[in-house]
Parts: sequence; structure tokens; C-alpha cells
Amino acid sequence: MNINELSDNRGARRARKRVGRGPGSGLGKTAGRGMKGQKSRSGVAIKGFEGGQMPLYRRLPKRGFTQPNRSRLVELTLGRLQAAIDAKKIDSGIMVTEDLLVVAGVVRRKLDGIRLLGSGELASKVDLELTSATRGAVAAVEKAGGSIKVSVGPKEKRPRAVRKVPAESGEPEQAESDDDES
Repeated sequence: MNINELSDNRGARRARKRVGRGPGSGLGKTAGRGMKGQKSRSGVAIKGFEGGQMPLYRRLPKRGFTQPNRSRLVELTLGRLQAAIDAKKIDSGIMVTEDLLVVAGVVRRKLDGIRLLGSGELASKVDLELTSATRGAVAAVEKAGGSIKVSVGPKEKRPRAVRKVPAESGEPEQAESDDDES
């Protein structure tokens, strides 16, 4: 088989509908829009309209925020790193940098940096120099006997704030603090 003999399976590609091209096409005159009315005219956006009722997309609250200038980090797992060491793409005896990972073909590109994730197992001792790493990944690298140097450290773990529910009675309940124990 040659490249010039390749073709799609029958029915995989369909010609687009050419509407309004005469009665012989089957979609002439009204072009499949039926007779008169708002939906037969151009410039109609009726999909989110609920007859004057507040539409669903406006009843639901807004949520979330997309940070426009956030850094895009390529994710590298411990399992993929170990597989690259086993396949002899990376020599674990030298300092492994982001550029070395790209040249070895472990990651395709480094974007704004590489972030090491803690999924998978790392058995080899390896010294890494990356942009970021999770706490679990740092612990796994150090457990295997290696070292890791990151330019952006892992986030500190902060306890979540717990809200107290006020008592059933009309008076507000005082929040108990940890410092003044009697």
C-alpha cells in the first residue's frame, strides 16, 4: 500500500449541505427552515431564551476566575522520570535540568518550567534542578537518596478555616480561641 492509495472508510467523510441551491437539491427555496416566522429569518439567537423568565445561565452564580498571566508548567511524574532513567535516556549520575529533559525527549517542551508530581515510584538516586515540585515528589526524591533544587517552592499547607454555626437562641455565640484556655 502506498500513501497515494490511502483513503477514508466509506461514509467517514460527508459533503456539506448546500442549501438554497434550487428545487433539485431538496433544500431549495426555504433551505430547510420551514415557512415564515422568527426562526426562518437571519440574525436570530433564541437558544437561551426562556419566554421572558430569567434564563438558567443567569440564575446560576458566577464561579471561579481564570488568571490571565499564570505560569504554564509542564507536568512530569516520578513514574515517567524513572522510566526515562530505566530506558537510559537520562544518566542519573549527573544533574538533571529542564533543558536536559527536553533534549532527552522526556518532555516535549518546557513552556514556563517543569513541575515534578509525586505519582509513581522513584528507585534511582537522581539530582534534579526544576522550576517546581510537589511536597510528595520532593519527599520521594530525597527518600531515594537524591536531591532536588526548585526555583518555586511547594505551597505551605495552611489549615482550613472552620466556621462556627450560631446557637439556636437569638444571641450570637462567642468563638473560642486556642490561646485562652482555662
